[in-house]
Amino acid sequence: MAGADDADSRADLLARDRALLIDTVREAGLLALAMRRTKLWTWTKGVSSPVSEADIAVNDLIASRLGAVPDYGWLSEESADDLSRLGKKRVWIVDPIDGTRGYLAGHDEWCVSVALVEDASPLLAAVFAPATDEFFIAARGQGTTCNDLPVQATGGDDLDFSKIAGPKPLLEKLDLRPGDAALHPRISSLALRLCRVAGGGIDAAFAGGQSHDWDIAAADLIVHEANGKMTSLAGEPVLYNRAEVTHGVLVAAGHPRHARILAHVRDVRGRRAGC
Repeated sequence: MAGADDADSRADLLARDRALLIDTVREAGLLALAMRRTKLWTWTKGVSSPVSEADIAVNDLIASRLGAVPDYGWLSEESADDLSRLGKKRVWIVDPIDGTRGYLAGHDEWCVSVALVEDASPLLAAVFAPATDEFFIAARGQGTTCNDLPVQATGGDDLDFSKIAGPKPLLEKLDLRPGDAALHPRISSLALRLCRVAGGGIDAAFAGGQSHDWDIAAADLIVHEANGKMTSLAGEPVLYNRAEVTHGVLVAAGHPRHARILAHVRDVRGRRAGC
């Protein structure tokens, strides 16, 4: 009986967190959309990463809503990193506006991205692109929906270069852009680029290195639950809520295509090593 009670309690908590996540991300996306119509104060952090007052306002809204859940950690692109998160079983991982550069330029491919990670693996995820009206939701073991409809990554293992998205220099280096083959147009938001794999809009997507937990945690689960896979080029899964939150090159695709891409990368590397 105790085991059944524990399972019921866990299911109730997940249902609560899922509802809170959906409401929060929707509200955050609509705030970002409204603020885009105003004159925003902007600045640069690091070498060249743009930030706006909209990023901070959206971050503050999400923190105020999700912070109401006791005992959960917090990791956000726009918050100082509190390493007490490393001792938490569950952690919210947040990118208030993924694709800020495009957002500020008036483009539509940006999103709010939030994941709940448990023991280094995403448990719940929401990615909302309000300008294009795409709302992706995933829960571990429960599939992925976009605008409440189930979605799946595309099947097969062919490599249609017009349906592969990622940094051109990387794809050329991996021999995934032979000759003058056209690639999928650039998607400035990495989270949305990966989610488009889950939705079947593109066949495969790459992250070119130097992505962070907040860029990819939600999209990782969204891809996984849509019968896809996202790993390093060596096939290693991505772990979250570590002291180091930066990741190398990653690839996401449906299972057969993902396996073919990894085999292709091994072959390219092997040939070059033998030269």
